[in-house]
Amino acid sequence: MPNRFTNKSQKEKPQDESNNSTANIKRKEKVSKVSSNAKVKLPQKTKSTAKNKNNQNKVSSNKLKLLFTIVARNKAEYYLDLIQSFDVNMQVAILASGMAPKSMLELLGLANNEKVVIVSVIQESKISDALVAIEEKFNTIKDGKGIAFTIPLTSVIGTLIYGFLSNNKMAVKEEKTK
Repeated sequence: MPNRFTNKSQKEKPQDESNNSTANIKRKEKVSKVSSNAKVKLPQKTKSTAKNKNNQNKVSSNKLKLLFTIVARNKAEYYLDLIQSFDVNMQVAILASGMAPKSMLELLGLANNEKVVIVSVIQESKISDALVAIEEKFNTIKDGKGIAFTIPLTSVIGTLIYGFLSNNKMAVKEEKTK
């Protein structure tokens, strides 16, 4: 019975398979000859190289936190620069205003309720130093009062983003070379 795609009978098919297997053997022989004559040897994939590849994709376990700092608008630039000194790659400054009504502000002697919320992504290992420095500035700068607190950042999608946020330059370079 002829095959409707090749117009060959099914009896001829086993012969074609034997021809294909000999062609595959010849192809493998040619590849081995070419690779043995090549000047540059390509690395062979082994189990150890697969393990090394998995280790390259792992990024150090620097945990990240979100540092929220609420300060007066006229001091925002100063605090942005101060926080930047702790290897922070991303900061967002959001304009805000206080919640107290004007009558309450006048009663307490507070004239300015314009604020800035600074949201920074910072490594967990640098949090204590940053909070100490911020607290020191809150106490020593005239009209430099504010609030600072942290929230843990539980997940980040992608090693490139994580490398950027954690200021891990090696992770960013490795990802770009791939």
